[in-house]
Amino acid sequence: MAAAAISSSSQLLLRSDKASSFSGQSLRRSPPFTGKFASISVSSPASSPRISCQASSTASSPSSVATGTAKAVQKDFLHIDDFDKFTILKMLDRAAEVKALLKSGEKTYLPFKGKTMAMIFAKPSMRTRVSFETGFFRLGGHAIYLGPDDIQMGKREETRDVARVLSRYNDIIMARVFAHQDILDLAKYATVPVVNGLTDFNHPCQIMADALTIIEHVGQIEGTKVVYVGDGNNIVHSWLLLASVIPFHFVCACPKGFEPDKETVEKAQRAGISKIEITHDPKEAVKGADVVYADVWASMGQKEEAAYRHQVFQGFQIDENLMKIAGPKAYFMHCLPAERGVEVTDGVIEAPNSIVFQQAENRMHAQNAIMLHLLGV
Repeated sequence: MAAAAISSSSQLLLRSDKASSFSGQSLRRSPPFTGKFASISVSSPASSPRISCQASSTASSPSSVATGTAKAVQKDFLHIDDFDKFTILKMLDRAAEVKALLKSGEKTYLPFKGKTMAMIFAKPSMRTRVSFETGFFRLGGHAIYLGPDDIQMGKREETRDVARVLSRYNDIIMARVFAHQDILDLAKYATVPVVNGLTDFNHPCQIMADALTIIEHVGQIEGTKVVYVGDGNNIVHSWLLLASVIPFHFVCACPKGFEPDKETVEKAQRAGISKIEITHDPKEAVKGADVVYADVWASMGQKEEAAYRHQVFQGFQIDENLMKIAGPKAYFMHCLPAERGVEVTDGVIEAPNSIVFQQAENRMHAQNAIMLHLLGV
């Protein structure tokens, strides 16, 4: 989504004195998991190193578009920075363990047995539907799909009424909507946990899956350099909110006039946790990157702008030359669906260092961990 320009200069560098101390920081292994899941013996694959669950201070307040203050115990998963560092890392650790369990062929771990989930889709999506529905089913639960014509939330029936009715039938609600206020209203009036499956403002489940994927391949999330090239959209906002909680170097390289939301950038900077850069030079941005990340230039609801955006975004395609500048250790990531030949070349997405399909798979595992946390099982 286009946002007002943050600076008239070609580059805005937002730093904190703390940020530089995290570069290259290695993670300590996490303490043993002592919850209900600890009774299950799982050997994580060698390619999926355990992450650290280091304790830290409480995360900053929720995103500026939300109202109220972060609670000590969160009922819902709406913004990544509603949770502190310890909780985020604990969920990622749980995701890795449940993933290993499922891949081992284990069929008897059914923490969602007898539970139902309502899935509201104002925006259709293959990955979001299949990952949530399959993940919930494989852990014993039943998911109910409610498409755009099934509810017409906010049109045929008010959001607050939908929230209260679905709460009486289901144990958890997931919603993929346009307006961020819709997810906030659902959470306000629902008496069961609400999971943000995507809004025009943010996409927290995607970034949790991305963090899990980076940990599996790079070995850690802290101290890494993640470079996003493209539109300063909801994916960028979620990366910024993660950078408000966990220390790493995040760079968004975008055309002028397509910067991420200014308040969200400033919020990440004020947190003093990570090094944040907003730049208009993708070639300079990707140097030394651990991850180079792309998304479509025109998201759902912006397709009428596609031709204009294709002109403005010239020079921001991730091609083989840009990945060469990033360096041999850089991985390529994309939240999908991809428009091959537009924001990324076919050669890059099919290259050995592309981890887009591992990233897509991890949507299910990260979301399972989120729901396990919210349901307390």
